[in-house]
Amino acid sequence: MLVRPAKPSDTVSIHKLIHELANYERAPDAVINTPDSLVEDLFVHQRCHAFVVEHEGMIIGFALYYFGYSTWKGRTLYLEDLYVQEDFRKAGIGQQLFDHIVSVAKNEKVRRMDWQVLNWNEPALAFYRKNNAILDDEWINGRLFF
Repeated sequence: MLVRPAKPSDTVSIHKLIHELANYERAPDAVINTPDSLVEDLFVHQRCHAFVVEHEGMIIGFALYYFGYSTWKGRTLYLEDLYVQEDFRKAGIGQQLFDHIVSVAKNEKVRRMDWQVLNWNEPALAFYRKNNAILDDEWINGRLFF
């Protein structure tokens, strides 16, 4: 297993994994992003960044993140998605991806790293608890779609 930064030729595979994640999260029709948009956002404008996990020439997992800002804390990192295909879970791959993102956060000297996890996703909740994450139920998510 090789964890490496994503490259433009990975975007179709990443897009496929995004659809798998949407199915897992019970929102199969929610993805409107495209591979072309991913190329533009990841590599042309660098609005976000990604690591992939490569196994025998196939992309089997990814983590996508971007930088934000908190008026209270300063620069932050937001982990948008971390996903590993089901057949490869429980092999430490998710931990490797998470560790890569944490390293980026530390190297970039961000003050906080954030992400969301669905309240029914017990495997993910257990994973983040194992990593000493604070799972905060005090804040309510706000969202607008355009």
